[in-house]
Amino acid sequence: MSNIGKTAMVLAAGLGQRMRPITLTRPKPLVEVAGRTLIDYGFDRLRQAGVETAVVNVHYLADQIEAWAAEQTSPRIVISDERTELLDTGGGVAHALPLLGHEPFFVINSDSFWIDSGEPALERLRAAWDDDKMDCLLLLCPLPQTVGYDGNGDFVRDASGRLARKAKAEGEPLAYIGAYLASPRLLAGAPAGKFSMNLLWDRAIAAGRLFGVSHLGRWLHVGTPDAIALAETALRS
Repeated sequence: MSNIGKTAMVLAAGLGQRMRPITLTRPKPLVEVAGRTLIDYGFDRLRQAGVETAVVNVHYLADQIEAWAAEQTSPRIVISDERTELLDTGGGVAHALPLLGHEPFFVINSDSFWIDSGEPALERLRAAWDDDKMDCLLLLCPLPQTVGYDGNGDFVRDASGRLARKAKAEGEPLAYIGAYLASPRLLAGAPAGKFSMNLLWDRAIAAGRLFGVSHLGRWLHVGTPDAIALAETALRS
């Protein structure tokens, strides 16, 4: 395996407000679908991709996430502590950057939950990476292949794979499904403290350096308690 994607950032610090009341007593990454936690499904994908080190950020009910991490044998887990301030999707990655190394790294939401078809999605991201052209490469899903998702999509993709915001370009709408490959240079000049990764994605779009890969399988969006049953049905089928 190349040096691309040997490390990964797992975003596990969020409050999980849409998953209440389940998340009143447990963090969203530890919500179960078909008898397994959401974060376990994400770590299955990281192990399959040969990730050696996973940096996991914690804030809400952090002790529970740390207890889960202590039980894992691979990949090696490093905790990025955000107990004092929740830093959002961009700030969390920027805060953890010293732990992620100098090569392109994966980022996944702790509730990233997809079914692969053919070559695994993270391997497809790794194979599509072009360091000369890209600062970030997102995993996206056509809307008909989503389960439990009621949005209208986030991006459109041109023939070269370059992305634009759906609201600003014509094309098939694609949903961002919580996984990407990024160069550390994406974080160059990032603001201090809390901010959304959308800020840096928009900068990358303006520079022509945000790309995407369309997922070949299905994406199970488990955002609310009602979506758990939908995901379990999709897994059975």
